[in-house]
Amino acid sequence: MTEQTNSGSCCGTGAATDVQVHGSGVTTVYKVSGMTCGHCESAISKEVSALDGVTAVTAVADTGEVTVTSTAPLDQEAVRAAVDEAGYKLVGQI
Repeated sequence: MTEQTNSGSCCGTGAATDVQVHGSGVTTVYKVSGMTCGHCESAISKEVSALDGVTAVTAVADTGEVTVTSTAPLDQEAVRAAVDEAGYKLVGQI
């Protein structure tokens, strides 16, 4: 098991990124605003799960965090679109 953590972006904006590589998958944690209950968690999980390469999604309303495991790093705009489609706002990666 290998873990990779980047503390900033390549362009020096200081945005933190936490990407963990576990064997055959990449796990990324996103912050989402607007989740308040299990229905919210389910709606976001359903939309994000439909993205190509996604193998697991865990949404937690209490923390506003969505953990996504995929076969390769995901395009953040694709994740943003999926979260928007569910009716919530992607704040960014944490």
